[in-house]
Parts: sequence; structure tokens; C-alpha cells
Amino acid sequence: MLTEHVTAPTARLPRVRASELVGRGWLNTGGRDVTLADLRGKIVVLDFWTFCCINCLHVLDELRELEEAHRDVLVIVGVHSPKFVHEADPVALAAAVERYGVHHPVLDDPDLVTWSAYTARAWPTLVVIDPEGYVVAQMAGEGHRRNVEILVDELVAEHEAKGTLHRGSGPYVPPEPTSGTLRFPAKAIALPNGNLLVADAGHHSLAELAADAETLVRRIGSGERGLVDGGPGEARFNEPNGLCLVPDELRGALGYDVLVADTVNHALRGVRLSDGMVTTVAGTGEQYMVGAADNVVSDGARGQKLSSPWDVVWSQDLAAFLVAMAGNHTLWTFDAVAGTTTHVAGTMNEGLLDGPGPDAWFAQPSGLAVAPDGRIWFADSETSSLRWVEPSPLTIRTAVGEGLFDFGHRDGPASEARFQHPLGVAVLPDGSVAVADTYNGAVRRYADGEVTTIASGLAEPSGFVVLPDGLLVVESAAHRVTRIPIAAGEHVDGGTHRTQRPVTDIAPGEVALDVVFTPATGQKYDDRYGPSTRLQVSSTPPELLLDGAGDDVPLTRTLRLNPAVAEGVLHVTAHAASCDDDPAIEYPACHLNAQDWGVPVRLVPGAAAVLSLPLHG
Repeated sequence: MLTEHVTAPTARLPRVRASELVGRGWLNTGGRDVTLADLRGKIVVLDFWTFCCINCLHVLDELRELEEAHRDVLVIVGVHSPKFVHEADPVALAAAVERYGVHHPVLDDPDLVTWSAYTARAWPTLVVIDPEGYVVAQMAGEGHRRNVEILVDELVAEHEAKGTLHRGSGPYVPPEPTSGTLRFPAKAIALPNGNLLVADAGHHSLAELAADAETLVRRIGSGERGLVDGGPGEARFNEPNGLCLVPDELRGALGYDVLVADTVNHALRGVRLSDGMVTTVAGTGEQYMVGAADNVVSDGARGQKLSSPWDVVWSQDLAAFLVAMAGNHTLWTFDAVAGTTTHVAGTMNEGLLDGPGPDAWFAQPSGLAVAPDGRIWFADSETSSLRWVEPSPLTIRTAVGEGLFDFGHRDGPASEARFQHPLGVAVLPDGSVAVADTYNGAVRRYADGEVTTIASGLAEPSGFVVLPDGLLVVESAAHRVTRIPIAAGEHVDGGTHRTQRPVTDIAPGEVALDVVFTPATGQKYDDRYGPSTRLQVSSTPPELLLDGAGDDVPLTRTLRLNPAVAEGVLHVTAHAASCDDDPAIEYPACHLNAQDWGVPVRLVPGAAAVLSLPLHG
């Protein structure tokens, strides 16, 4: 996965014919296939995505308004190019398209045929095709909405003048609506009155259920996407996830009883159970963008931008709520009494690295649970790992997991066990840890350095409620909460996997790495406060790189690849700062352009000895 927070230039690429859209099938088209010939006369944006990727979900949200505003001239096509095995399941993909409100055609590309044809290297990647069928722009990562809009306006004017723009409806056919009490529920908690409160993400609301986990008692939230405070019928959420009861001693002073991670609103919301009143307590409603100058717009938690908070728990040791900030791979605290938020762990680089909080790397931390000893367990979804936080001094450790590209369903010693994109954790009465192993459809248990499976055959489990006599599992893709016993568990060996992406053949020995960065239109390099660029390189396995690993300023570097290592992954992180290049602007806006790549490589004598990566296209 990559994260890029940068405005892309509108400079055009050389005119190259777009490749045909080839895959296993189509969704949101009423059952018909779509070809480039069918799209001639329209501006087409290909969105290469995978539904595990938080940056891809951000892009879906960025494109919604653009899509609605230009639906008569613009066709967005989602090209789903999966990372995990589960994501290649067509049923799971169809559920994800419904879950995330994708209102455009989606090409199912499980073998990465179209991904390869367009030389995509990371999720997400956008490709813009003009009405005559030529590729005019390619950009990786998120944060491109404004410049895509500018480019669309330019293309509309140009091709309307040429007579090559055809207005009218596109190939999108909405699916049949579904109904039910819950729709893609995310997390749940037990309430003091014995009922359950469920984050009903697909209905953009909270559902209070009776103790039977089925009967709807009331709903908090109107069911419409939005960020609106107020009573239960007028308040709005946007795909809420994590829920946490406020400690008894704080409820009176704070005026709310439950803290909600309102994920797509990039906010924390307080809910008063007596009357269902909802109040925003942290976040502005806009996404924190790495390197942006306006991430803090005013004092206090309400003036701090957040990025897809996914779960939240109360830590007595931290004297604050801990927030899993999935959107920028970090952990934050929220001091509700002081009304402040603090970034406490994670560099915002994506990966798996333990150590002191500020130095650690995460990849979409998504589920939190506090143990009686104060340790905070969490599911780090994109590294398919189970990790924990030691509160004092704040330190990160990993119990199970290897990194971004290794996953599977294997029980046994922690060093050999594998998960597949887990989203939830819970501490069981005996001190062991239950893991909602989401993409394996299983509940796993970690105890004494050993992993077992205690339930399988579930539909994307994502959260738990621990009961004295069992475990309630939020079965997200089945739209229900399911009760299972806490069994002893058994050993399952469903094998292990590595992410299968097209491999780049590259020569062993010396290789020139070149990260190509061009400041966006109207911007220039910014060296006022030191070097404007930074390049970090590492590899899996580490012995792949004989020389060239580490952190330095230039965006070019000579690598020396070990001919004794047949294949591996080069991990490259690049940063470049740029500012508005207009002398008339007294306070120019500045941007930190940041991008992570994981490039699978195979060492082949005689192959190219150059690896070129565009920081944006």
C-alpha cells in the first residue's frame, strides 16, 4: 500500500492508447461487460483499488462529489486488483462494493491483468483517459481530487470544442437495495442495562439491540451519511466503527456515556444514552493529510484533523482514550477532560516495526482491547498481525505477524502462525486474546505464545463482546451479531501466502534507483527549512540489499543487490516538500509529498539495472 498526500499536476502524459479493460467480470453494470469502445466520448478515470486498503477507501470518498457533479461526461471505473486471497473472492468483492457505497462500474481483476497493462505499482492508482481513448494522466495515492477535477474541466472544454465529447448517462446500473436490522456492522459493546450497542456502519448509525442480539430497541442516527450533531433522529454518522464506554467517574463531567470512532467523518463523537444526543468531541470532519499546513485549525481536539479513527478504548494507565488511527497508521490519545488529542505512536510510514512509540511503524491499526494488566492489544490489519502497547514507557511489541506481504491461516507457535487482515481483538476471562481474523472468516486465540482456531466459517468477523459464558462476534458481511462458545480451540493449517503482484525483473549487482518528483503545477521545491527531499530504502529479506539501505536526502541512490537472493521486496519511502510558486502570495501553501512503495523484484542477469518510481504522475 502507499500513502501520498499531494496535489497532482495537470500536465499531460504523451498520448498513448489506453489498454483494454480485461478481468473476470463486472459489477454495477446490470450484468454486461464494458469495453473502452463503450466509453468513447467520455472522460474515464480508472481507480485501481483493493478493499482492504484505507488509502483506497479515502479515494472512494474523494471521488464521490466529483462523480455526482460530472456524471454526464465522466465515468469512473473501479479496477479491483486484490492484495489478499479473500479479496479475490467475487462474493467478498460484491459485498465490499455494497459496503462502501461504490456507485460506478467495477472491473473484477483478480489476476491483475489490467493492473499490469497500466503498469500500476501501488494501491491506489488513478489513470485518466480522454474521450478519444488516450491516457493523459496517471497518479498514485490519495489527495488528488482537486487536480482530477481541474483536469476533467480542461478535458470537457477541449473535447466539447472538438466535438469528441458525448454527454449522457454512463454504464452504471445500481444494484437492488437490501434491507435488514443491521448492515455491515463493525463493532459492538455491552451497555450497563444489559443491551448491546452496535456500530451499524452500513446504516451510518448506532443500533441498540436487546440482550438477544437481534431485537432492535432504538436507533441513534438518521441513517444518512453526514456529520451532524443532535438528537437520535437528526444526528448523522459516516461509517462508524469503534465504540467505548466512558468510565463511570467521567460521564457526569463530560455529558456523554459512549465514545464513537466515526471513521469516514474523521471524528470522535460522544453519545448520551439517556436521550441519544450526539456531540462531536474531536476532529474537524476533514482528513489529516501528512505534511499539510492546516492539520490543526484551532486549539483543542475540535480543531485537530484526524484520519479514519477505527477503534477506541479507555486506558487507565494513559489516563486517556487510545485511538487506532488507521488512516495514517498511528495511535493517538484523546484526553476528554482537557479536550486535547495527542499523536503518541507511529511514524506514519506503513509497515511493521516495534520499539518506542514515536519510532514504531503500523499498517492500519484497526481493533483495540485493554488487558487487566494495562497492556493494550491491537490488530494491525495490513500486516496481518497481533501487537500490543506497553503503556509506560509507551512501547510497541509484536506477538504474531511478519509484515505487509505475509499472511495465511496457520495455527501453532506464534513465530509460525499467520492471520489474514484481522480487524478486532478482545481479552478473554483467562487472559488469552481473541482475534477477529476477518479475511479468514475465523476467530483465533493467542495464549502462551501459541495460536489456535476456536471458530471458522464466519462472514468477515470484525469485533467482539466478551460475556461470562461465551463470545458475541460481530459478523459484518452476514449483517448480524453471532454467539459462539469460548472453546479450547484446534490447530488449523490453511497454509501461508505472500501478496501476489507482478514482479519486476531487475539485474543483480548495482542498480540505479530514481524517484522522479515534479512539483505540482504552480509549485516549487521548498528548501527554506532544510533539505526538501528524503529517501528511505530497505528490503525483505534484509540480505537482498548489500548496499544502499537506509535514510538519506537525495531522491536517487545506487543499490547493490545480492545475486545470491533470487527474489524479494524493495521497500521505498520518498518525501518531497513543495510550496506555491507565486511571489504575489504572502503566505504560500506548502505540501509534503509522501509515498511508500513495496516493489516485488526478481534478480535476473541481463535485466534492467534501473528502477524508476514516479512520486506522482
